[in-house]
Amino acid sequence: MEKHVVFVCVENSCRSQMAEALAHRYCTQNNVSGFNIYSAGSAPSGVVNPKAIESMAYLDYDLTSHDSKSLDDIPDVEYDAVITMGCGDNCPWVRSKRREDWGLPDPKHLPQDEFNQIRDQIAERIEQLMSEL
Repeated sequence: MEKHVVFVCVENSCRSQMAEALAHRYCTQNNVSGFNIYSAGSAPSGVVNPKAIESMAYLDYDLTSHDSKSLDDIPDVEYDAVITMGCGDNCPWVRSKRREDWGLPDPKHLPQDEFNQIRDQIAERIEQLMSEL
């Protein structure tokens, strides 16, 4: 049975984009199949943050093929997990069996080394989440 996971933040340009990428990377590296992984924003910026692209390039992941998407652009299904990235009341309710808010600071104005630290925190949480699902 396929599982559906979505990572949500307001702009869908940094944290949720990296989370989606890291979840795909986790599945590839661990030969895990059966996951449909998405990211979306309640008010998408329309672009992926260049710092997110650079941060993921350090891990040999090309984020340039990703798009900033609206919640209206993802499938209307009950998700196995909806992970919000610390956007609080700005994130609307999405149907899910499991819901978590990771409470991560928005890294868009941070220097690249601090931005990468947020990426690494997301990576740790992805490993935990994916192993539990």
